[in-house]
Parts: sequence; structure tokens; C-alpha cells
Amino acid sequence: MLLVGAGAILLILAWVLLADALHPADLLRPGTTVVLRDGRQLDAIQWQRLAANTASRELLTKGLVALLAVSIIGVAGAYAVAGRSLRPLHQVTQTARRLGEATLDQRIRYSGADDEVAELAATFDAMLDRLAEAFEAQRRFVANASHELRTPLAVMRTEIDVTMADDEADVAEYRRMATVVRDASERANGLVDALLVLARSEAQAGSRLGRRVPTDLAAGAGAALSAMRRETERLSLEVRVSLAPALVVGDPGLLERLAGNLIENAVRYNHGHGRLWVRTGADAERAWLVVGNTGFEVEQADVPGLFEPFRRGGRERTGARGSGLGLSIVRAVCQAHGGTVTATAQPGGGLEVTVTLPAAEATPVATGSAAAPARGPEPGRG
Repeated sequence: MLLVGAGAILLILAWVLLADALHPADLLRPGTTVVLRDGRQLDAIQWQRLAANTASRELLTKGLVALLAVSIIGVAGAYAVAGRSLRPLHQVTQTARRLGEATLDQRIRYSGADDEVAELAATFDAMLDRLAEAFEAQRRFVANASHELRTPLAVMRTEIDVTMADDEADVAEYRRMATVVRDASERANGLVDALLVLARSEAQAGSRLGRRVPTDLAAGAGAALSAMRRETERLSLEVRVSLAPALVVGDPGLLERLAGNLIENAVRYNHGHGRLWVRTGADAERAWLVVGNTGFEVEQADVPGLFEPFRRGGRERTGARGSGLGLSIVRAVCQAHGGTVTATAQPGGGLEVTVTLPAAEATPVATGSAAAPARGPEPGRG
């Protein structure tokens, strides 16, 4: 349409200029006559009018023909060029229509000119890569959760079936069976609770928290240390605590679970006569919680995998300790509160996890650093 419009404007402009330019008789004396080739004599003004009409008519006729030809050629060329340019867009549309959970391996793989279409195709392929990773992670999560839940249920059913089939089972045997069933049910219940907390945390990541109240990370860490006092004493752990005020704004339940998971993991994956250290602190912009422990050696390359669901020590579903969701919940809670979590493997074994969250505006900044004298409980201090 732009090509046709531009041609029409040029034709009109040429017609106007021609009409203005054809005035040669204006320079002749009045009454001057012109002798034509066929012998006719015409007044100069009449001849001028006749010449102007003839030239205008030919200009319009030939111009309209040329405009029609240019329009046809232009439209055909534009259609061909647009079709070639939009072919990748058709590929994007067709790929999107074919996409499903079983066809997420399909890609556009555009190999044309490096232009906006190529950028769109590359962006679409990158989006498909992320979707494929998300679906794979979801499938792996469901499979692992099913396995974790099936194990305690299988233990309970086996114990009940074996005991019920024993005609000579006495009260002691039934008590042993009841103890095993209770432990297995507690493990299943703990796993379900952890899954619910993880789902709740991930649902709030990137969105507005359901509750936003001032919460001190030091208080949550102190409560978790008190809850694990008996276990730290049993393992004879050397506990070093430095709990400076670390005020943040968020969901108190989730933040308490964050501190609890870190300290429980630090105790659970420790060894006898090992060390456990907990520090909290804050400045004008951020608050932090650091939990470290000794224990078995962890390769730094395996550390990112520890934050994946059902990972224990970089291995999937190994051992019977915990549900493998502790650090996954910690990461989800941090993301929900706009913070970050990092972990560093310790020389000789163990792990140090650092949680950093935006500090509350009214956070009281301690005069010392995070290594200030301990204010919180010190269970099992050697």
C-alpha cells in the first residue's frame, strides 16, 4: 500500500508540474497564430490549451499503467520477501502447536540471517530448554517423593504382615512391631510436612508473602539450637555460637523452619566430637545467618546438588537420615524473602551455609561484627 500511495503521489505531482509548465503562448503577442503540420491555423492560446490537454491525458494514461505495473510487481515482491522473512515465525507457530510433554525436545534451530527473527527463534529455543529442564525436574521430584513415601509404608505393611502371620507372637513382639510402625509413620509424616513446607515456600517465591512481620534470625537460630541440645550433647559436639541481632521482615514460620533445617542438618550430618558453629548479624542493608559443621567430605562441585530435592550429601536417596528436603526448603524460603543462600565445602569435611536476606529498616546494628560475644544458647559447648 505504501508503494501504491507513493506512486500515486508522484503521478499527481508530475501532472500538476506539467500543467504549470505548459504556458509557451503567454510569451507571444496577442493575436499570434500557429500553423500546424496539417495546414490548420490556430490561435496561440487555443494551441496552448490543446497541447496541455493532450500532454496531461498522455501523462495520466501512461502514468496509471506504470503505476499499476509497479504496484503488481511491488506487491508480488513484497509478498515473496515477507513470506521468506516470516518463514521462521511459521516454524515457531508450528513448533508451539506440536509441543507437549513428550515433544519438548523439538527446537527451531534457525540458521538464517542474524536479525530480529533469529533473535526471536533463539529466545524461543532457550524457553523450550528451560521448560524441558522444569518438566524433567518435576518428573524426578515426583519419582523421588513416591519412593520416599513408599519406603516407610512398605516397612509398616511388612512388619504388620509378618507379626500377624506369627501365631506364637507375644506381647513383646507386638510392642516391637508397634515401635517399628510408629517410627516409620513418623518418617512418612515428617516427609509430608516437609513437602508441604517446600510447596508453600516455592509458591511464595517471586510473589508477595502471605505474612510480613519483623523477625529476628538470631531468635530462630537460638530456638533451633535449644531443640537440638540433646542431640549435640549425645554427639559431644563443640558448639560455637555468636548471635547478633539480625532483623528481617517476612513469614516467621518459614524463617524459623529455615534456621531449624540448617542446624538440624549440621547436627545430623556431623560426627562424634565434631564442631558446629552458628553466627548471625546484620548491617544497614542485609542480615545473615551462617551455619557450619564438620562431617564427611563434600566436593565443591557437588555442593549445588545439595539444594535439589531428595539429595543427601550430593547423592540421591542415600542413607536413612532425613528426607533430603532440608536445603531445598532453605533455598525456597530464601527466594520467597528475596534473599540468597550459598554453601562452601570445608577442608577436611563439612559444610558452611550462608543465608543472606534483606534487612529490616529498623534493624539494630551491633557495635561489633558477627563474631561478637555469644548471646544465645550454647548447647554441648566443649
